[in-house]
Amino acid sequence: MEILEQTDQEAFLWLNGWVGHFPWLDALARLAVSDYLAPMVLSLALLGLWFTGATEARRERNQRGVMAAAMALGLASLVVEVLNNFLVRPRPFATLKVSLLFYQPVDSSFPANPAAIGFAVATAVWLWDRRVGTVLLIIAALYSLSRVYAGVQYPLDILGGWAIGIGAGVIATLVIRHFKPLPRLILRLARTLYLA
Repeated sequence: MEILEQTDQEAFLWLNGWVGHFPWLDALARLAVSDYLAPMVLSLALLGLWFTGATEARRERNQRGVMAAAMALGLASLVVEVLNNFLVRPRPFATLKVSLLFYQPVDSSFPANPAAIGFAVATAVWLWDRRVGTVLLIIAALYSLSRVYAGVQYPLDILGGWAIGIGAGVIATLVIRHFKPLPRLILRLARTLYLA
């Protein structure tokens, strides 16, 4: 375990050590790590998917993918919240000399909530639409990795978040695909309200 933590710390210090060497990269990292950009892009992608589809069947498939993504987001958030109550890992800036590009979050560093949420949404979408899902996976990966570069999370925090997010995306997709009355009910209600 000690070797794993040492490797994690060394990888963090190597990546965070680039801060200040390339001002354009620092500016991109500040943008990518923000609490707004990636979540907004993911949300707009889900909104776009909900209302698009060349045929009614394709639109309904997209809507089921959005339902799976929303369920995955909730599941990933719940898992991270529960784990944060039992696994408290200090943030890198609390124990190391880092170049910080972001504010100092106060919750546990492990697992990385932004990584879990980003990968939960992206994985669920990918399981329904490979093209859009691949784009969202890239966005979620950049969002996650920027947190290491910016000095607020370790690489293993990100990997833990990715694992939770992927698991949540798979579970939510299985629920939506196999418990058909739930998505039917949601779609019926949304159509009644002219939202689908």
